[in-house]
Amino acid sequence: MGDFVLAGNMDFLSLGDVLQLLGSNSSTGILRIRSKYAQEPGLIYFINGNPVNALAGPLSGLDAVNALFGWVDGEFEFSEEDIRRKNVIKKSRMQIILDCLSMLDDGQIERLGPVSFPAKKKSSSKKESTLPIIKGPLIDYSYVVDEEEARAGNKIVAQGKHGGWLWVILEGVAEIIRETPQGPLKILRIGEGAFIGSIASFLLLEGTVRSAAIRAVDNVQLGVLDSRRLSIDFLRMSNPFRSLAISLDKRLKQVTDMAVNIHLKKIRIEDYINGKNQLITQGDSETDLYQITEGEAHIVRHTENGYVPLANLHSGDFFGNVSFLDLGQEPYQASVFASEDLKVNKIDPEILQKEHNRLSSTFKNFIEHLATCVSVTTMLACEFHKKTGEKEP
Repeated sequence: MGDFVLAGNMDFLSLGDVLQLLGSNSSTGILRIRSKYAQEPGLIYFINGNPVNALAGPLSGLDAVNALFGWVDGEFEFSEEDIRRKNVIKKSRMQIILDCLSMLDDGQIERLGPVSFPAKKKSSSKKESTLPIIKGPLIDYSYVVDEEEARAGNKIVAQGKHGGWLWVILEGVAEIIRETPQGPLKILRIGEGAFIGSIASFLLLEGTVRSAAIRAVDNVQLGVLDSRRLSIDFLRMSNPFRSLAISLDKRLKQVTDMAVNIHLKKIRIEDYINGKNQLITQGDSETDLYQITEGEAHIVRHTENGYVPLANLHSGDFFGNVSFLDLGQEPYQASVFASEDLKVNKIDPEILQKEHNRLSSTFKNFIEHLATCVSVTTMLACEFHKKTGEKEP
């Protein structure tokens, strides 16, 4: 392997930017792209700044390069090496960049990361679901104690039923559905690496009731997770981190309930902002994190269609900047309104982040999955609000 001359994160430099840098320097070598959502790294081979071949899973050549433009969550490194690969890519570098960016915008390239939209098929006239698919990082099979299969169209979980199992999806796609007075409402789609169940599931709490139905869209292979190991992991956490995990679990249920009630037109925004103190304004560069000891707080996003309530927080819940998780809410994408009697404790987010980094891969994946679900359900709540607003006179 040659010397690394360029390395970085796909969050800061897109693949198109990297290709232009390597082209301007007439570089010869191998670009390696790694993602925690892919088993093997993607490879692009360059000669004099031009890509000549590529590999991405089962794909090769131009198909592999196209797929790698969808790897928006990962890291890259380029090493200068002698390349003895046949030139199978005939497009120019700039034509590749322009075509791939266009295909990304059109949804023809699937984005590899915690959330993806299935690539559109131009020839398909059938109307497909616009719900994104939430996926998880690579699965830690050491926590899988059994496997089950759910056939396409069958329910994996029934709403309102008791259950103590926690699963991870090994293959296939499932749909989360809420039963409402107006009929079933599709909330999310989840795919490989996503979890089914909550913290209450593996704590084996009495009275644990499933808050939504989950149906297999196609044949789904499920991994049953070791509840005992997860319970031990949970009990080994510090009290603040356990409280944060429980608060995240509750916040996902809160934002899901809000999305449903917005869809049913049962929400009055005045109940969440009138007479309340605004502690955090959407877009603030807030760095602090707080835990509520008394009173309540409301998370509200301001959109071009008005205010959208997202969650009601109470004693034990957290709000502020959880710097190592992207909830898609406060401080950058939502405001915090508080009751007059609110009291809080300030929490050091760096200590929580260090503990998060030490978690087992399965529990870390579970926490990150909760955050991703909160973020996507937030977008869904805003979309429901937009639709209900458009129907109003």
